[in-house]
This record gives sequence, C-alpha cells and structure tokens, in this order.
Amino acid sequence: MLGSIWNFVKRHKKKFIFSGVVVGGTWMMYKYLLKRLKEIREEEDKEYINVVRRQHHFDSNQRTCNMTVLSMIPNIREILINKLNTEEYTTQLKQSPANKLELWATLKVCSFSRTIASVYGCCLMSVILRVQLNVMGGYIFLDNSQDSKNGYIGRKHRTTKAVQERYLSLIKHFVGPGLVDLIEFVKTATAKELDR
Repeated sequence: MLGSIWNFVKRHKKKFIFSGVVVGGTWMMYKYLLKRLKEIREEEDKEYINVVRRQHHFDSNQRTCNMTVLSMIPNIREILINKLNTEEYTTQLKQSPANKLELWATLKVCSFSRTIASVYGCCLMSVILRVQLNVMGGYIFLDNSQDSKNGYIGRKHRTTKAVQERYLSLIKHFVGPGLVDLIEFVKTATAKELDR
C-alpha cells in the first residue's frame, strides 16, 4: 500500500509541487492583502481622527472668538458714547439757542462719526481678535499635537503665557487708545466731508 502511494507521488511530483506553490502563494498573497488593507484602514482612521480633531479645535476657537467679540462690544459702545456724546447737543438744541446751525452741524458730525466708527471699530476688532486667536490657537494645537509623523512630539513652540498675554494686549490697545484714535480720525474725515 505504501509503495503504491509512493509511486503515485513520484509520478505526479511536479503536479504536487506546482499545486503547493500555487496554494501557498495564494495563501501568502491573501495574508499580505489582509495586512495591507488593515494598514490602509488604520491610516485612514488616523487621518480622519486628525481632521475631526483639527475641525473641533477650529470650531471651538471660532466660538471663543464670537464670545470674546460679543463681550467687548459694550466697551466699544461706552467709548463711543463718551467720545461722541450727542445727548449734549440735542438738549442744547431743545432750548432754542442762538447758534442752532453750529450745534446742528456738530450733531450731524457726531452722529455720522458714531455710526461709522462703530461699524469700523466692531469690524476691525473682530478681524484683529480672530486673527490673533486663530494664530495662537494654531500654535497651541501644534504644542498639544501628538503627531509623530510630522515631528511634533516633544517639540514646543513659542506659546508661553507671556507671549500669549503680549499678543492679546494688542486687542486691549485697540479697545483703548486705538479706538480713540480711530474715532478722532473718523470724526475729522466726517467733518471734512459734511462741510463740502
């Protein structure tokens, strides 16, 4: 019995070798493709997680910008009311003074200046604040990133507390002396245009 099996194997030796190579190669190719597919899925998952994390960071940064802008609008309003007070002129006009035309001209300049300065001031503050917070947010995101592929692990950028405070002091300057300068510039330009 063993002899007949041995003879059968000897006669069909090339067929067995070829079949073994085809079956083994197919099995190895299958295992390689499964491994490669798993690696591709893991890379796609990592990339998706990174995109979602960046989007979440950006969205939270935008919410912070919106809340900060809304919290600074009362400060701008207060400065505008103090620097361009129209109530004085309206009460004087109600008393029928002799210089009605001068008061009316001053009231027009103050009213237009307040409107223009409020629009420009809010727009400029919003842009400055968004740029500052997005740049700082980007650096903070990179500081906290754990992406070894891009070489960010252990590498700290220049986002110390002092740098952040100095960077945000620019918006404090705008809401203080910067806005006063803007109001004076707008008031001068408005008076020049209305006197034509």
